[in-house]
Amino acid sequence: MRANVSGVRHFFLGLMLLLPLSGGTAYAQAQESRMDQTQAQRQQVQPGNNAPVWRDVRSGKEGYTSIQGRETGVLIQTEGETWRRLRNGPITLYGGWWVVLTLIALGLFYKLRGPMGLHSPPSGKMIERFSSFERMAHWTMAISFCILAVTGLVMLFGKHVLLPLIGHTLFSWLAEVGKILHNFTGPIFMFSIVVFVVTFIRDNFPRAYDITWLVKGGGVLTGEVVPAGRFNAGEKIWFWGGVIGLGIVASASGLVLDFPNFDQSRWLMMLANIVHVIAGILFITWGLSHIYLGTVGTTGAYEGMRNGYVDETWAREHAQYWYDDVKAGRRELPSGAPGAAAAATAPPQVQH
Repeated sequence: MRANVSGVRHFFLGLMLLLPLSGGTAYAQAQESRMDQTQAQRQQVQPGNNAPVWRDVRSGKEGYTSIQGRETGVLIQTEGETWRRLRNGPITLYGGWWVVLTLIALGLFYKLRGPMGLHSPPSGKMIERFSSFERMAHWTMAISFCILAVTGLVMLFGKHVLLPLIGHTLFSWLAEVGKILHNFTGPIFMFSIVVFVVTFIRDNFPRAYDITWLVKGGGVLTGEVVPAGRFNAGEKIWFWGGVIGLGIVASASGLVLDFPNFDQSRWLMMLANIVHVIAGILFITWGLSHIYLGTVGTTGAYEGMRNGYVDETWAREHAQYWYDDVKAGRRELPSGAPGAAAAATAPPQVQH
């Protein structure tokens, strides 16, 4: 008798525990049924309107997938639309105008100012400014930079500028080749930056006379000869801020994009893309100024990097402190030869 009473008691206790569960299940089923009915009615009034379904899809909740990996269970990542609008909107618009205005400003400056020439006649005596290894390090970085700049501009602005002119077929080929060149040139550029920095860092540390050069703007507008070391303050700023600063940012973000198989999240890939594009635009426009000053903007500068030698008058006017140290034998020539060997043929000092 006691066993029967105990069994009945356990039966009713279990039933009481199951009632809330069954009630919750019934409630959930009722809610789902009402949602199905609402959706069915919506389809009758507004055919094709699946807003509730897409709201659930775009919520970012993890679902089930047989493919294992980060975020593979998320069907749609809503942040992707934000990234697309940011990249194709303000970044492309303002970045494009920044590139165009930089080119216009350099063109106007050249037309109004012209190239910066020498204040004294060339002496006809040459002095070594760059060794063969230094020129190789520079040109490796410069050429790879130009390839990255051109292909990057094509990928960013090509569909707005080139596509209407050359059509879809030719542009698709150009964009594909540009993408391959960009991806494989990037690591070469990163390695060349390291070699370049190690090679030239000795002469790019700030000196007290760099302040005077900055205050006078290097004499660019006044035409005054402002003494400098082997590299002037403007070149040193480019070395630290452009080559090293922007080089590190562009390289690090580029590595994230170049190797997506390292299990990066989509959010990190989108962030890296935005950072890479902004750093690339700043790098390109700043690089255009450097290219201008190193070619048509300064007489004799390009020949020095191409052949390794400049006229001694050029050295005195653009790198006086370095020139004086070489002539006095206080430092060697870039190739390692004794600097005093060049002093025997030094022309008289020109007073300005």
